[in-house]
Amino acid sequence: MHSPTPVQAAAIPPALAGQDIIGTAQTGTGKTAAFLVPAIERLHQANGVGQRRTALVLAPTRELAEQIHGWALRLGGHLRPAVIVGGVAYGPQIQVLRNRPGLLVATPGRLVDLLDRGVVDLRTVAILVLDEADRMLDMGFKPQLDRILRAVPAERQTMLFSATLPTELTTLVRTHVRNPARVDVGRLAAPPSRATQDVYLVRPDDKTPLLLSVLDEHPGTVLVFARTKHRTDRLTRALQHAGHRAQRLHANRTQAQRREALDGFRGGRYRVLIATDIAARGIDVTGIGRVINYDLPQTVEDYVHRIGRTARAGSHGHASSFASPDERGQLQAIERHLGKPLPRRAVAVTRAGEAHRAPQHAALRNGTPAARDNAPASIETRGRRPTGRAQRPFNPRRRESAFGRSRRQRDRFAVAAEQ
Repeated sequence: MHSPTPVQAAAIPPALAGQDIIGTAQTGTGKTAAFLVPAIERLHQANGVGQRRTALVLAPTRELAEQIHGWALRLGGHLRPAVIVGGVAYGPQIQVLRNRPGLLVATPGRLVDLLDRGVVDLRTVAILVLDEADRMLDMGFKPQLDRILRAVPAERQTMLFSATLPTELTTLVRTHVRNPARVDVGRLAAPPSRATQDVYLVRPDDKTPLLLSVLDEHPGTVLVFARTKHRTDRLTRALQHAGHRAQRLHANRTQAQRREALDGFRGGRYRVLIATDIAARGIDVTGIGRVINYDLPQTVEDYVHRIGRTARAGSHGHASSFASPDERGQLQAIERHLGKPLPRRAVAVTRAGEAHRAPQHAALRNGTPAARDNAPASIETRGRRPTGRAQRPFNPRRRESAFGRSRRQRDRFAVAAEQ
């Protein structure tokens, strides 16, 4: 690519002029270069007149931090970029800091640990970048961000990029960002326009057979999202048993295991990667043809970020979601955000337990008792009393818990493993 993307064209000029930036853009639009290019250029100019100025980039997850570090090495290797993340030994990172890198990429938790140990000095930071700031707040990093913001100089350039601007983030912006240039590219928190989407209405027990069927029908690399680490492990074993080259990525995996999974997926050793949301930020793999939401996410923002793993850098992609009756609330929230219903892809399950697509539910329209008994459950079913906890209908009064507080609480428990 020889011409800048829209977010790069909008952000780089004011950033080169030293202005603070607040940027919102669809995922996969090239925002990493939108802050790295001006940061590296401004550091080159400042350090050329006998001063020592550094840049600090904060990211919510190890994978995203390492992705940014990789781009920093390509664009500004002369600054000796370094990455500081959790899940690895402190010793090598302390040694890297002693070499005084000109550009530091870090996750908030590990950086605060090193601040408390007195082995990192942020007084030379002239440029501070907060990438996916909304996600950092959602993961419970507000205390760590406050600690870091107190440690960096008040006179600095701040660039903040986020998919959404929730109230808590707006408060942080008012306090720490001065006269920013606004960079809004595309509709806020929208999936990439080149990604087609659909949804399968399926019973919970039929999700794994359906996944195997979809993988058999569609060649190419596939990224699968599951809700929990346990389910990620179970799905990986099932796919490997079926002969698929699959690997998993979640917070309980060591940093070496996570790097091996990503490198294997990127290099073609694994065709399928199964990941949780907390480990998925920063998966920057070109050519992912299909994203599958085995479980619907708890927030619309996570849905957008998942879909954004395909159709990157101008390419096309497809995203499918498996929605069971107990996920009706998440599906409705996603469709409200998109402003339109997702195309339905119905499934039928044979006696052998294999899921197959059925483009039209002709048997349901005919209304025969046998057809109704053999038809898959639909999220749109009305007038039937659900049975069991898993079939309990979505309660709009519990929306705050389902889409806000409970998610943040779960993420805070996962932060320890992530850092």
